Amino acid sequence: MLPDDLRIIREQLGRAPRGVVDIAHRCACGAPDVVRTEPRLPDGTPFPTSYYLTCPRLASAIGTLESEGVMREMEARLQTDPALALQYRQAHEHYLAKREELGHVDEIAGISAGGMPDRVKCLHVLAGHALAAGPGVNPFGDEVLALAGPYWLRNPCAGGPVAAIDCGTNSIRILIADVDADGALVELVREMRIVRLGEGVDSTGEFSPAALNRTFAACEEYRTLIDAHGVTSVRFVATSASRDVTNRAAFVEGVHQRLGVSPEVITGKEEAELSFLGAVRGLTNLESPVLVVDIGGGSTEFVLGDFTTDAHIKSSVSMNIGCVRMTERHLADDPPNKSQIAAVEVDVTGAFNEAQRTVDFSQAKTVVGVAGTVTTVSAMAMDLQRYEPEVIHGSTLTSAQVEDLTQRLLSMTRAERAALPFMHEGRIDVIAGGAMILRELARRTSPISIRVSEYDILDGIVYRLAQTGS
Repeated sequence: MLPDDLRIIREQLGRAPRGVVDIAHRCACGAPDVVRTEPRLPDGTPFPTSYYLTCPRLASAIGTLESEGVMREMEARLQTDPALALQYRQAHEHYLAKREELGHVDEIAGISAGGMPDRVKCLHVLAGHALAAGPGVNPFGDEVLALAGPYWLRNPCAGGPVAAIDCGTNSIRILIADVDADGALVELVREMRIVRLGEGVDSTGEFSPAALNRTFAACEEYRTLIDAHGVTSVRFVATSASRDVTNRAAFVEGVHQRLGVSPEVITGKEEAELSFLGAVRGLTNLESPVLVVDIGGGSTEFVLGDFTTDAHIKSSVSMNIGCVRMTERHLADDPPNKSQIAAVEVDVTGAFNEAQRTVDFSQAKTVVGVAGTVTTVSAMAMDLQRYEPEVIHGSTLTSAQVEDLTQRLLSMTRAERAALPFMHEGRIDVIAGGAMILRELARRTSPISIRVSEYDILDGIVYRLAQTGS
């Protein structure tokens, strides 16, 4: 259980929860909606309802179904449909077996809940069982959930801020925020730590102990922020570097120990949707289709889509080029020599050629660039004396600017890059490699200028968690 789960359950039920063992199922918004309970409560009372429904919105929807006579109709079908009756009895047996895992209580031996196996007495119980066990176990529970419809598509089960954490090859970032009644993001905390989790992964195939320690130290900082802001749900998304390493289990265990959640390596489709949604929500006057390009440490994502109030993805692809990967692979000298630069160009050109087989850049009427490479180059274009997100967000980069700035970064020494007042310490070594990817994007989409967004997948995760719950 997450540290805040019992508080959320108390709010849902309007009373202190009793005998909770763990969370049997979570709503799409991240809040608990079914808890697993002890077969004997702390006060000694036998308690047959192993799976207890806590979500107030689903409970309300089910109450409406009960008042409409759904239980009578279901029980009547039990008398005439032998196959259905057999499935229902098997659900009863499954319920008993799972409860016995928690301990035997003589007083309720052989008694499950909800009227099983011969009657239908409580749809809430059957729905809770169906959510906990998954589809295909409790036939009436599955029917109840289908009849209730997408009950989560309004506000989350419990109000309050949510946290999104994105752990990439170069950095780990957190956004703690809420979404107001008008659908606007209310940002409470936005932090980044350069941890270089992917350092050396390209050659070794595993996370180094030092990289893991840096990442876990950042997680401990983020745990403090989460607790201080009363976060109701947390989602931790890990991309690129964590997909194929041999010691991924150590990474997952370390994160879970510190944050109470496990890193998710999300599908390319979901990553594209979240990145697109986050990038475009904070920009105005966008003409669709929009091409969003996220230049990360280990990979670069290309997403083409339309935007009104939500993301409608037309196509997307992820390529294994990123600022860290290109730097570690090729840019060894300070500054890099011509042959090293040429080697990056070969990799980047090949990756863009491959990407365009899936994503048709020519369809784009707006191009949006996100992540640290793009925002840092924008700060350089405006000659900022410090990094100012509010100034950078919504700015534009022309193809000519990107060409000039990339060449300047490639010709600079590390000390010269470090002296730039807007340059984050963690980007000093990798910014030139990232700029070469940005330069190729500008060449491929010219004469369209690149709109710069400070918002990205973190914001997309928060919108999904806090607004739609999906």
